[in-house]
Amino acid sequence: MIILGVILLIIGFLTGISILWTIGIVLVVIGLILWILGAVGHAVGGRKHYW
Repeated sequence: MIILGVILLIIGFLTGISILWTIGIVLVVIGLILWILGAVGHAVGGRKHYW
């Protein structure tokens, strides 16, 4: 999700399409939040691992 967001940011910046820029920012922010939550051990998306 983070990589897709960065790609959309680059494409939106190069082409001047603001909706791609906006979607890219949203995807990067959501991806970072989910990555941080997963890294600290919180269940993301209802997945729990008991090992």
